[in-house]
Amino acid sequence: MIEIKDLDHSPFPDKPRRIMKYVLVYCTAGKLNVQADHTVFNLKPGDVITITSGQVHSIQPAPKAKGFVLEFTLDFFCKDDKDIELIFHNGLFCHFAMNEVIPVDKDIMETQLALIREELQEQPYQYLISVHSRVALILVSINRAKVKRGDEIWKPEALFLRFLEAVRDNFEHNYTLAQFAKLLGTTEAKLNELAKLHAGKTAQNVIYGLVTSEAKRMLTYGDLSVKEVAYKLGFNDPFYFSNFFKKQTQISPKLYKEQFAG
Repeated sequence: MIEIKDLDHSPFPDKPRRIMKYVLVYCTAGKLNVQADHTVFNLKPGDVITITSGQVHSIQPAPKAKGFVLEFTLDFFCKDDKDIELIFHNGLFCHFAMNEVIPVDKDIMETQLALIREELQEQPYQYLISVHSRVALILVSINRAKVKRGDEIWKPEALFLRFLEAVRDNFEHNYTLAQFAKLLGTTEAKLNELAKLHAGKTAQNVIYGLVTSEAKRMLTYGDLSVKEVAYKLGFNDPFYFSNFFKKQTQISPKLYKEQFAG
């Protein structure tokens, strides 16, 4: 559900890993290099970065680096639509690879993370309610920092965010837009309306983008062949998958794997 790690006493996830949790990395001292998918971000004291569920990431600390790693599931935090909208507000944990380093209020961040650690260790009465509130306060603090530096506010609706989660959770089924609409109890027209409003593209192209990002992760960090990646993503024909991937990225999945796989 939720876990916090003090990087003074816990091992760093220094090798690329993928977990189905939302991850927040905060630097309190020294420097941290955080890789999210293919991009490396440099954190100094007072900086935070958020990593969405399913993103491949790793942390490389410099000597004497300190900080916190907070991990929680969507089910833990998102009790209602307001929670769903907060977790994705301003692209905090967005599925569109909008990771960025954000300088935040050190007092709020360090105080709340320390209190979350204390609550989880001692587990007093109603501690999970307290922890949920403190996570919300941290997210609000990050949003305020972004607004203060002049970022444009991005506030997608909960239904659109549930759509992104549904796509992420069902890659292997290769659902059509109509099937996603039925799964979410809405219409294709409504999903297209929200996708154009919040992402500037059709709902089908949102699906294509998320599938492409997932394919890149599989090709880069896994030991799967192109054919196996195709099947994992619900493509019955590997040749069709190769054409799809090349159309989206202008490079074949075979060449992509040769260039980026470690």
